[in-house]
Amino acid sequence: MTRRGENHAPRSAPGRNCLFIDIHTHLDQYDDSELPGVLQRAAEADVGAIVVAGVTAAGSARSVVLALANPALFAAVGAHPQDLDGPLSGSDLANLDSLAGDEAVVAMSEVGLDFQPSSPPHDDQEAALRAQIAIARNHGLAVIWHMREATAECLRIMRDERVGELGGAAHYFQGSYDEASAVIDMGCKISFAKPLLRLPELQDVAARIPLDAIVLETDSFPQPFKKNREKWTEPRDIPLVARKLAELRGIDVSEVMAATTGNALSMLGARGEHLAARLGA
Repeated sequence: MTRRGENHAPRSAPGRNCLFIDIHTHLDQYDDSELPGVLQRAAEADVGAIVVAGVTAAGSARSVVLALANPALFAAVGAHPQDLDGPLSGSDLANLDSLAGDEAVVAMSEVGLDFQPSSPPHDDQEAALRAQIAIARNHGLAVIWHMREATAECLRIMRDERVGELGGAAHYFQGSYDEASAVIDMGCKISFAKPLLRLPELQDVAARIPLDAIVLETDSFPQPFKKNREKWTEPRDIPLVARKLAELRGIDVSEVMAATTGNALSMLGARGEHLAARLGA
């Protein structure tokens, strides 16, 4: 399956009619009936492109299907560390490798490490992460990763695997300034989401790191535990994060939009060509 269209070269800076990019969501987990409203609200909030990340091989396949059917959506494929039920199987790796070759896919995600007490064995997680980075390298994909309770271990692997050569981002970042600096020193980005609205320590990080190292996301997924449907996080919330970042840095939100969109396009490299075309960048 491939996205049809002309071949547009990616650019590191957006055009004058800029839009936001949400670099990490799980819209594949929404019911089909929800998606038209989600996409309409995103468009009304000037979110022009949304990356849909799988957490299993099956979810990754759905992300590709959604991306092929919706011009605002782009796929990322991967197996989340918490979704492992043992070593990542050869068939799952083969499926992910096949999906990664589709033009609708712009990144390898969601991959990473999660060392919470209830998480799968660390050795299985590390093996799965390294195998998926190898797939990303084979297809020239950026890596967008998860590193809960495993920051030092994850960064060690990212350095070992030279992920900075591919580009990528630490997703839903909530770490320290030193941890952010370590990610940036590898040649990767820091992805901020709604925790930026409420965590003073994270706000200090966002104010201090280089603007050209920042991308934005919502990590949107269905949230039925919130009784009010209007309270679910969606891509439409990207401007909330952008406004807080603008406030922290003393700049206009339009500058944040232009910078973070350009940063995302730069991070995605050649695989972001259709995304750049979508934005007119």
